[in-house]
Amino acid sequence: MTRIPGEPTRVLAIRHGETAWNVDTRIQGQLDIPLNETGQRQARRLALALAAEPISAIYASDLWRAYETAQSIAAATGLEVIPDEGLREREFGLFQGKTFAEIEAIWPEQSLRWRKRDPAFAPEGGGESLLAFRERITRTAHHLAARHPGQQIVLVAHGGVLDVLYRAATGQELQAPRTWQLGNAAINRLLWTPEGFTLVGWADTHHLDDASIDETSA
Repeated sequence: MTRIPGEPTRVLAIRHGETAWNVDTRIQGQLDIPLNETGQRQARRLALALAAEPISAIYASDLWRAYETAQSIAAATGLEVIPDEGLREREFGLFQGKTFAEIEAIWPEQSLRWRKRDPAFAPEGGGESLLAFRERITRTAHHLAARHPGQQIVLVAHGGVLDVLYRAATGQELQAPRTWQLGNAAINRLLWTPEGFTLVGWADTHHLDDASIDETSA
């Protein structure tokens, strides 16, 4: 597809498929956790749903759960996955590998700041603050989208990344309570222009319904 200078870039923003740690409510952060069987099935169904979409490029976090999800889309579209560290999940420092309950029990004060979405709070052990995380994600997403005016691209990343993009597209503050879904392998649609992102559609999971796609015949 020809690039059209000045035209918006259409962005399909996708969270990776399910992992065992998602089920356990265990913080993954930048640890490299693979998809579980459900996540692999979600990735296949996602790929079938996007196979006919006019996609010019597929970018993904280099963490395996996102990269593996993106590989399924690549196989269905004939494209290659371009990894980008800038799309990684938020670095959670010592929180990584712990469940929500464990974090609350071990670090009650830090847990409270985290749950209240304190923008300046960074978990001990090298964690990122929400302010730093937002800056990284918006910078990366703007850079990638700017490469493809008039085209459509896929960004496969993580729940935190999708949260930042939703807030950017809707003008939500970092501390605003989350009222939107960040489902595994859901299809989220954005438009990008040099002025920023706008929301087109969010949390489409129809392709994951049991009756939506018959994988044996598709």
